[in-house]
Amino acid sequence: MDHDGLRLSDQLCFPLYACAKEVIRHYRPYLDGIDLTYTQYITMMVMWEHRQIQLKELGRILYLDSGTLSPLLKKLAEKGLVTRERSKADERDMMITITDKGMALRDEAADIPSRMGQCISITPEEAQTLYKILYKLLDNMG
Repeated sequence: MDHDGLRLSDQLCFPLYACAKEVIRHYRPYLDGIDLTYTQYITMMVMWEHRQIQLKELGRILYLDSGTLSPLLKKLAEKGLVTRERSKADERDMMITITDKGMALRDEAADIPSRMGQCISITPEEAQTLYKILYKLLDNMG
């Protein structure tokens, strides 16, 4: 029986996992300053862009299921950053809306991407290539 495929050094998943973990670790000091977790931060990024969105669409964009999103959105609502409301057209749909306080947080977060860019030592061209490859993987796995 061939066990060569079980070497950690041969696994694509491991450097992806380790890199994601390290990137999120580098985000932590910046996100602590605005009292958000990484998952709350990426949710707020979607909210800053869309202002109002259905729960299902938010989950699709973030690759998160409702079991993960529901408690996360509850926390953001408790912080006064979003509101959650059942759709009047269809009670099964939940609408998420950013609050004024949530919009104001965008100004506090504005410098986080550039600060993170300083932590990641790849060229803009390499970053663009990596971005395309990662989204190709995501699209093919979904």
